Amino acid sequence: MASFQASLYCLPWLLLLFFFFIPSINSSSLTKSSISSLSSRRRIPRLTVHNNAVDPPRESGHLGSYEVFYYNQTLDHFNYQPQSYITFPQRYVMNSKYWRGGNASAPIFAYMGEEASMDSDLAAIGFLSENAAQFGALIVFIEHRFYGESVPFVSREEALTNATLRGYFNSAQALADYAEILLHIKKELSADTSPIIVIGGSYGGMLAAWFRLKYPHIALGALASSAPVLYLDGLTPQEAYFSAVTKDFREASESCYNTIKQSWAEIERVSNLENGLSILQKKFRLCKPLKEAWELRSYLETMYIVAAQYDRPPKYPVDVICKGIDSAPSSSYILDKIFLGFVAYYGKASCYSLGSSFSDETLQGWDWQVCSDIVIQMGIDRNDTMFALNPFDENLNDEFCMNKFGIIPRRHWITTYYGGQHIKEVLKKFGSNIIFSNGLRDPYSSGGILEDISDSIVAVKSNKGSHCLDIAPAREYDPEWLILQRKTEVEIISKWIIDYYEDLLEN
Repeated sequence: MASFQASLYCLPWLLLLFFFFIPSINSSSLTKSSISSLSSRRRIPRLTVHNNAVDPPRESGHLGSYEVFYYNQTLDHFNYQPQSYITFPQRYVMNSKYWRGGNASAPIFAYMGEEASMDSDLAAIGFLSENAAQFGALIVFIEHRFYGESVPFVSREEALTNATLRGYFNSAQALADYAEILLHIKKELSADTSPIIVIGGSYGGMLAAWFRLKYPHIALGALASSAPVLYLDGLTPQEAYFSAVTKDFREASESCYNTIKQSWAEIERVSNLENGLSILQKKFRLCKPLKEAWELRSYLETMYIVAAQYDRPPKYPVDVICKGIDSAPSSSYILDKIFLGFVAYYGKASCYSLGSSFSDETLQGWDWQVCSDIVIQMGIDRNDTMFALNPFDENLNDEFCMNKFGIIPRRHWITTYYGGQHIKEVLKKFGSNIIFSNGLRDPYSSGGILEDISDSIVAVKSNKGSHCLDIAPAREYDPEWLILQRKTEVEIISKWIIDYYEDLLEN
């Protein structure tokens, strides 16, 4: 059975935007992403302002090889109302095993947390720990506000239903959090001259790149892995992601691609028959009856999308699915072929259930983020992909956000604040020291920086790479091209640090 869970070392936030499912084996649950229904807006309680201006820190401790700390973080970095000065405990961890110390101006590698608890990053991100020894670097992971243990004041559920409190939940506040914590660390460790390299993947990769641009006095450079910084504000065609998924499958097998493309109409046809949903349930061995045909379509769409986004060695799941589909005789019924691909990917089981593989905090937190500042417009408005037409509906999206949160997304603010329009011309003039790394089999690379912008803002890419694979832990079966990609990134970072030390000596 292909391992899906083990692949989620860099969260696939596309899957949080659509009505998709992750099947689980022999489970009786059916969970729909919260963004798929236009729920009524909950009654929002008012924010309770604590009497004490500074909350007591939570108890520090250890998490594996990392020492855990809680920083009294400012609630609102951009306002001066009394409530802005309230603080909440924000979690970060450090590993000083390899650090040569502040006296040696040894570097600091800082990982920018994304839309999940920090706990998942510690085991899933290998780049920092695997390269810290040769640099003598301190390792830092910082949790994103409103995720994990870094939720201000109340439970996550309460925070997301509080219109005032969740207003402080955005990318700009998160970057300011990271800035405060990194300066605090340098002060506490007497490491004023230690250069900082920030690292992140996917949304976290976007944060790393933006951090370097917004806080160049704090971060010497950034490694932005699989960061689709151009998939915002209409800079990338809405269907680009799905076109890339289609390309992955078409390269694996033309017949597999054609079978998938034709299957949607057949699912629709069968669903309209008398007892059609029952027929589909039996055909795909679903543990529970189908209520609507879109459940099955979403079930399959998710499989193809995840396989493409994480088409990584040694199994290469796109090949696994296509080999299953193509194993059927050419005269076989089209949905029998599709089912063979499904079984090849997920393994044999007596029945299959539909259930979300993402934590509630990621699903719920990301719902808010894509309704506020991280506004991504994705859809299928052309018939040259292997998916059925499903264009992005701006009005429906606005309706969802208004019903759930009482707001309309600020589509243009993200590029107003961080840039994006004419990015090559702009960054060539004032940006520096950013690596945009991508694997071209990752559909999100369609919204990434794939060509060098300048001598120090560079694109490092691999034709067979997948989402965030370069920052995942190294494996004995890693192919030579992946080893070379990581080596290239390390060499670039090394040059940044050497140049920094030379400038430090001159001053």
